[in-house]
Amino acid sequence: MSQQTGSNQDNQGADGGKQEETTPLNETQPPTQNRRSHHTLRFRILRVLYKCMDILTRRAIVLIFAILTNILVLVCVVSAQFGIVDTSLNLQGTDLELVRDMDTQFSQKKLPGMYGGVIFSLILGLVSLVFVVFGSKPPLQMSQNWMKAAFGFQVVGAVLYVIAVSVYLHFVIQVNSSDECKQRERIYSRNGYTWMNCDVSGADAAAALFGLITAILYTAGAVFTFQTDRRVSRFIQERDEEAKKQRNQ
Repeated sequence: MSQQTGSNQDNQGADGGKQEETTPLNETQPPTQNRRSHHTLRFRILRVLYKCMDILTRRAIVLIFAILTNILVLVCVVSAQFGIVDTSLNLQGTDLELVRDMDTQFSQKKLPGMYGGVIFSLILGLVSLVFVVFGSKPPLQMSQNWMKAAFGFQVVGAVLYVIAVSVYLHFVIQVNSSDECKQRERIYSRNGYTWMNCDVSGADAAAALFGLITAILYTAGAVFTFQTDRRVSRFIQERDEEAKKQRNQ
């Protein structure tokens, strides 16, 4: 009995020693669930990085800058309209009433230009954003029809922006040469406000400048898109010819 008891104690001591040795090993091993979550998080991060790499191509960067310049055109057109009326003028009596009347008439004459500029820049900016978002794929994974649509849009956008800038400046010069603007300028000059004249304002000039920059960006984007489409078409043609040769062999 004493020998069995001693052997049992020895066995228990041996088992206990094994447990003490294996417990730290089990604690150091990460759980399966943690490993899976770690790999999932890593996969998502890599997927986002690859997505960003697809977006930050030459074509996409040019379109992103075109979106920004469209926004600047919109801001300048709105600023040119709301900068007509200055509420900080120190005028009284008849001059104040005349200035308010002339400002209202001049503002109403410029309203079509503001509405046209806002709608035009907003539409082209939104369409550019659509091409950036849905065109953020490697060239070989994109549809060639989508590539051709992007090329056509940028060519048309560049031409339309040049025409729109010309029409906008013609409209602004025509409004500034009206009798309302001339009479408004005389009233302001008579009260010492010589800066209020019938020249093209800085906001209108800035809108035209950003419009021309947008046209240049669309032209550059069309060139990049055309080059990418040519490379993809050449690659697909060579791949099909190689596959045909292998089948014939």
